[in-house]
Amino acid sequence: MSYCKVIPAVARVKPAHLFGVRLRSTAAASTQHKEPKSEDAPLDPSCAVVEKPCEVDLIRRKAHTERQRISIDFDNTQEAYKSKDTLELLRSLLVFKLCTFDFLVDKNKELMDLSKKVFGQRLFEKLMKMTFYGQFVAGEDQNTIKPLIEKNQAFGVGSVLDYSVEEDLTQEEAEKKEMDSCVSEAEKESHGKNLKVDLGKCVQMYRAPFLSQFTKSAPGNCVVAGSSVDGFSAIKMTALGRPQFLLQFSEVLVKWRRFFNLLAAHQGKDGMAILEQKLELEQLQDSLIKLGVGAKSDIENWFTGEKLGSSGLLHPLQISTFYTSTDSSGHLEPLLSKFTDEEEKQMKRMLQRMDVLAKHAVENGVRLMVDAEQTYFQPAISRLTLEMQRIFNREKPNIFNTYQCYLREAYDNVSVDVELSRREGWYFGAKLVRGAYMCQERSRAAEIGYEDPINPDYEATNRMYHKCLEYILEEINHNRMANVMVASHNEDTVKFTLEKMNETSLSPTENKVCFGQLLGMCDQISFPLGQAGFPVYKYVPYGPVNEVIPYLSRRAQENRGFMKGSQRERSLLWKELKRRLFSGQLLYKPAY
Repeated sequence: MSYCKVIPAVARVKPAHLFGVRLRSTAAASTQHKEPKSEDAPLDPSCAVVEKPCEVDLIRRKAHTERQRISIDFDNTQEAYKSKDTLELLRSLLVFKLCTFDFLVDKNKELMDLSKKVFGQRLFEKLMKMTFYGQFVAGEDQNTIKPLIEKNQAFGVGSVLDYSVEEDLTQEEAEKKEMDSCVSEAEKESHGKNLKVDLGKCVQMYRAPFLSQFTKSAPGNCVVAGSSVDGFSAIKMTALGRPQFLLQFSEVLVKWRRFFNLLAAHQGKDGMAILEQKLELEQLQDSLIKLGVGAKSDIENWFTGEKLGSSGLLHPLQISTFYTSTDSSGHLEPLLSKFTDEEEKQMKRMLQRMDVLAKHAVENGVRLMVDAEQTYFQPAISRLTLEMQRIFNREKPNIFNTYQCYLREAYDNVSVDVELSRREGWYFGAKLVRGAYMCQERSRAAEIGYEDPINPDYEATNRMYHKCLEYILEEINHNRMANVMVASHNEDTVKFTLEKMNETSLSPTENKVCFGQLLGMCDQISFPLGQAGFPVYKYVPYGPVNEVIPYLSRRAQENRGFMKGSQRERSLLWKELKRRLFSGQLLYKPAY
């Protein structure tokens, strides 16, 4: 096999590492600050108790504009819940209280199945709409969710739409669907859905907005989101193609990163920050010759300016010719055998679907938010999202990638992508989350025997989140081409962001920093921010009751820590109910 495609990849992956291109100092990494601590912090994000209103000075960029002082009171229940009638407040109290019982959370699926048998389908759906479904899901289809989107928008809160249809599968069903997904059934007028497989634990989940009637349902998300000013539509890459391909692709990218680390180690630069690992060209060429990658003349030709290009990363379709080192003796093994014709078709179809979504979103003035998924899919997801950003983020940030800060490598991922966007001149868009797959990731790491990819504890995740956020805010201050959504239910993190915006003279009207929370959670954060002029969004799931139940079940498991620590929110809900009772506003209806 020819090696002519191997080493141009090395150069394109890290051009600055080879030629010493100026790198911005990682000031965010070295900045020291104390992490705010809340009492009894759970393992998952929660709304921390805040004793005082958050007063934030926001300075506009124009020098002649006077400093404006904005006071945001997260304890003002009248403002926080002015979009809710009293029945909605009572429902929130009931749902949050039920979610504090471990038995109900652990057995939620079995209990819902039992309720369906006891009450029948129609009564079961009514009960769900009065409780959990009504609290966390906007409606069944694009028409039924519009009133909620419009109401939230009237109170300063935008929407991130997510068609949250999932289906649980048995092992046999999963294997059958996995085989079926090898064929191009997505292009046909079928009801095919896409399989998401946890190969470590054989946990199957079937997601389905896109592959069935792709051109109807997914672009429809963008149309509805367009009714919300500067709205978002959320997508999952595992719903755009065969997850097994994403798994293979991710494996290649991880091995390629290890190969680069090996080359850095040969120059004594292992252990350095990723943006500091600049490889000397002559030493790199010598290492590659010793590894037997190719002849000296061939290797020298690989590093010409024409061959290097400006992309900084290799195109996915060239991945199959990579080689990596297996040990210090220099033995090489192929990263992945050549993609079959069918696998290449799968990639092309996935890219085509991404292209359709992105174009449709741009045409309707909507931004796409690519959700993060499990670590064994995420390298490929991030890589494909980056390709979309290169194309569609030239004039404005239309595509946002998601970074999970409970991962040990989160800061490296953020800093590399920010640096790449600077060099190539496109808008960086990021959503920062703490993460949703902690238990699953740790179980899989223990079962298979690799290093736990998750930070050791909640405080470490907090530090990682703030470190990544500081880095992006510094980049925004540097050139105004970076953008971030602070997707957090933690009041301390929101206050931290507001303080940093003040320090960097960043005004909310620039729309460079926005905030996000799940529908039905932490309204005392979302609505005060929105009414104060900050861009803030609710993550809005929708879909038929029966088909959204697996989503609700999964969310209950993922957010159990937050729900158990929701005493703060329940106390504010009680406070607002008492205020309405004693002020004669118990029958209050929001006007908009």
